[in-house]
Amino acid sequence: MKGLSDSHPIVAAAYFVALLIVAMFVWNPVVQLLAMVGGIFYCLSLHGAGKTLRDLGFFLPFFLLIALTNPLFSSQSGTTVLCRLWRLEITLEALLYGIGLALMVVGVMLWCKCMTAVLTEDKLLCLFGRVVPKLALILSMSLRLIPLFLRRFRQVSAAQRAAGMTAGKAGWLARVKTMGRVLTATLAWSMEHAMETASSMKARGYGLSGRSSFSVFRFDRRDALLLTLILLLLALCIGGVALGQVEYDYYPTLGVLGTDPFELTAYCAFGILAFLPFSLQVKEAILWRYCRSKI
Repeated sequence: MKGLSDSHPIVAAAYFVALLIVAMFVWNPVVQLLAMVGGIFYCLSLHGAGKTLRDLGFFLPFFLLIALTNPLFSSQSGTTVLCRLWRLEITLEALLYGIGLALMVVGVMLWCKCMTAVLTEDKLLCLFGRVVPKLALILSMSLRLIPLFLRRFRQVSAAQRAAGMTAGKAGWLARVKTMGRVLTATLAWSMEHAMETASSMKARGYGLSGRSSFSVFRFDRRDALLLTLILLLLALCIGGVALGQVEYDYYPTLGVLGTDPFELTAYCAFGILAFLPFSLQVKEAILWRYCRSKI
């Protein structure tokens, strides 16, 4: 079975839609924790440990902000009072609800980061190019806007340093002027490139009715198997929610995580769904090393 990055765009899009639907709309601490941990492992396999740790350091303030401020705004909710701050009662239920909300937000942000790495511009054009070509073009250009802007910013900065136009050890005002000059040049370069891209696509007849399209992606048997597995796991998760087995209440008192077979099945299904891309990445890495060892 192919990895998610190497699968057909329809399969990758279906996976991220399925996982994000469950992660965002199923309020259960087990689901939220599985979503965040699965996102961390998949980020590790895609971006490496260094970049993932930097991203987690960036997300940590958001996690703490959401988890610690929720009890302040929900001070009258819950029955287990932990402490009192002036007239506010900090309850255990409000604190745990904030932690669950923080888990959901950080997990969704991690999975969105993975989605931008997997669903590249060419895959988006393959998905939406025939149906809504203008939307596909806007999405593909938007996804590569920030990385392309940063790359051009570094190129302009390097050109400025080579020409001796940097501030060096001058004061902060000179450094601000230098940064403004670099930023202005980068913005002008980006806008000019956007206009050239739009003119080029228009000249090629992009978006006209009856225009043929070409895609390098082919939907094969392995894609069908992976898509079937994703839909089956999603159906098991939705079935657990529909039967009311995955519901968890924080207010007014904390609920109890049950051991009902339907509930455990839903947890296992979402756990497999959350760790499926990482497992496929590991399998492909092991298979690649094994094949290299036989050469």
